[in-house]
Amino acid sequence: MQLFGPLSRFSLLAAAAALVAGCGGGGDSTTTAATSSVTAAGEADIIVGTQAAKAKLPVLSLAFTTPDDQEVLTVGTAATVAARLKIDGVAAVDGTAVRLGAPSAHWLPVLPTTVAGLTTTAFTATAPGRQEITATVQAGGQTASAVRAVYARPAPAPLEILVPAYFSPADSTDWAKMTAGAAAHPTLAVTAIMNPNNGIFTAADPDYLRALAQFAAVGGRTVGYVYTGYGTGSRSLASIKANIDRYLAVYGRPLIGGFFLDEMASDPKRLAFYQEIYRHIKARDPGLRVIGNPGTVPDAVYAGVADTLVTFEDRGTAYTRYDPRQGNAWLYLQANSHQAALVHNASCAAMQRAVAAAATARFNAGPVYMTNLKFNPETGVGDPWKALPGYWMQMLDTVSAVNRGVPPTAC
Repeated sequence: MQLFGPLSRFSLLAAAAALVAGCGGGGDSTTTAATSSVTAAGEADIIVGTQAAKAKLPVLSLAFTTPDDQEVLTVGTAATVAARLKIDGVAAVDGTAVRLGAPSAHWLPVLPTTVAGLTTTAFTATAPGRQEITATVQAGGQTASAVRAVYARPAPAPLEILVPAYFSPADSTDWAKMTAGAAAHPTLAVTAIMNPNNGIFTAADPDYLRALAQFAAVGGRTVGYVYTGYGTGSRSLASIKANIDRYLAVYGRPLIGGFFLDEMASDPKRLAFYQEIYRHIKARDPGLRVIGNPGTVPDAVYAGVADTLVTFEDRGTAYTRYDPRQGNAWLYLQANSHQAALVHNASCAAMQRAVAAAATARFNAGPVYMTNLKFNPETGVGDPWKALPGYWMQMLDTVSAVNRGVPPTAC
């Protein structure tokens, strides 16, 4: 019975003859028909009679070396992507092409090749959010691939200072110190949250009028404090709207640049409550800034009811562990100016570490404030916003230095 057609028999003739010769049958001119297959182990079997010789296919190993898994990059900023390729445990020969891909990115070079087993290219994300970078290579009839997940945030704005100025200009000198600090740092945006009597008043306070005017004269901006009761109805929408209108009526739009909505909910079930407040403020003036303070990362739907969200309000030690990648990656779709951090219980050195961290892609913060004053969230003991921090001027110096990309003077 003929196992192969003439063409198949002819194509295996040379291989069969060589194998027969290797088995001591070189003097026999008779050639036995051969068959070929690929095993699950990746070996090619060439069978001559009852004897078999195995030719192993190459084993490919491809792995990313940079960026780190889940690293946060910045849209429009080139980042190095590198992958190491080994063939049978040895670095691939130079010039082996590795194909890289991602949903929204530019590459340079587009099709990099290996040098000493390493392929390197520049990756530039063109859209924010999560992306998967893929690498694929083909060699010796085999294919290997690798995947690396990263995030990209929008190009950041400089850090700014958001001061919970819950101190009276009549009872302390802190408003004057705050104004002097803003005047000494004209390129640094400083916004104060004024809080007269927990935001409840009927007429303008002359001391506040004077302090706000002086602060505005040096470039400072002020937003009015309004508590919202977490949207439970403990404070009605009518009361909140009246509070907002009162700020504008007695202090005026030139001095009031927006509102700080404290005790903001984070549950999407309360969203409609805050949509109503947001619409009311923007109807008064679209330029009014709305800062919401849930004090934690809320549901992503809250991005639509505030221009800035305070996504962190806690101790300095907790801020070092802050990581939106753990369940809150939607924050990387937002500009850093949309996310604020209020940090208490922080020494001067801890303040500088926190400022440096806030500016990184992972933290993606914009407005920040740190203080050495203490508060215990578990017991409610302490008041971190009753005065400026002891290192007020040094904090301004630190934020300004980080914005310029230079090391701040150490504490």
